[in-house]
Amino acid sequence: MTPPHPIPVPEPNDEAMNRPQILCYYFPNWHVDERTSAYFGTGWTEWDLLKAATPRFPGHRQPREPALGYFDEADPQVFQTQIDLAVSHGVDGFLFDYYWYDDGPFLQRALDEGFLKAESRSSMTFALMWANHALTDIFPSRSADGTATVLKDGAIDRPAFEAMARHITDRYFTEPNYLTVDGRPWFSVYEIGSLVAGLGGVDATMDALEWFDAHVRSRGFEGVHLDGIVSSVNELPGSTDWEQSLTALPTLGFRSATAYVWIHHAPADAIGFPAADWDHTRRLAFESFERITGYLDLPFYPNVTVGWDSSPRTDQDVPFVEGAYPWIPTSDPEPEQFAQGLRDALDFLRRHRPPHSIVTVNAWNEWTEGSALLPDTVRGMRYLEALRDVLAED
Repeated sequence: MTPPHPIPVPEPNDEAMNRPQILCYYFPNWHVDERTSAYFGTGWTEWDLLKAATPRFPGHRQPREPALGYFDEADPQVFQTQIDLAVSHGVDGFLFDYYWYDDGPFLQRALDEGFLKAESRSSMTFALMWANHALTDIFPSRSADGTATVLKDGAIDRPAFEAMARHITDRYFTEPNYLTVDGRPWFSVYEIGSLVAGLGGVDATMDALEWFDAHVRSRGFEGVHLDGIVSSVNELPGSTDWEQSLTALPTLGFRSATAYVWIHHAPADAIGFPAADWDHTRRLAFESFERITGYLDLPFYPNVTVGWDSSPRTDQDVPFVEGAYPWIPTSDPEPEQFAQGLRDALDFLRRHRPPHSIVTVNAWNEWTEGSALLPDTVRGMRYLEALRDVLAED
């Protein structure tokens, strides 16, 4: 089978191509899904949490109201508006948070029915970030100590992994605008520990990933580009904290690493509560990126985070006290602070010169975690404009 002609990632060492690829994480829980309806009530989406958010301390900016309204992202016309906004302000691709458990996919309608059916979807790339963490009942969380009911385990066994790999290879990798690097479709894995636990250890995981690579090659590609999400702070309840995950990436066949969000690299007790010092958070995150780059035998692509506020995922009747996720410090940074993070990321790329010029951004639409490039009714378009303007500076 001959693969399509994908949009290539430019090389940073080409002086004519020094603008990085901006890849934004896309969180797809703004449409009705069978699972969420079963768990939380018919028709439930995370818009319900966002609408119910309240200020939890003096000066806390909640609720945050999206300027585009509480839309259905599974509507291709609605997604068309998002694509147009993204492309016109410098976003090159979406990294869709992709969920697949032992019994199949979850929250896939945003991608399948929204993005992939939008008229101008070919104007940007997309790829998958397998969010293989446990699905826990934090919608909302009622306990500050981090305890939450596990609804689905993120660790899946070899048959379930192969079912997912076959599905995503044939359904998504073959799309003409799927992101490829050196002829390999990009596939990020959120939790390396969960991957290894589900597949039965390092050796079994190596075997499964070698099979995956061969399966992708059988479809006419050069193999799969595995990208590992790395962190220095474990935040999510139910997450698998595997201290060897970083050093194991090359052994497992991963080809790059990046981060998901700055708070995974800045200890909550070091950035202030209830309102974090966002400039300090940025410095801690980039210090972590430097350490990771120093001992990781793989290219590392820097991350820029818009902001952070997971308080909409807490019970609004329970006092907001410092604890485990989502009871952790909030932030409401100015667009200029986001712009400084972008400049730091571009400087990181210039100094380390990885094989490709890529920056990941958290996030396009993580409304209930307070990190959204999409305009709200207070900040308006200023984060998107900051992205556009910083790229124009470089």
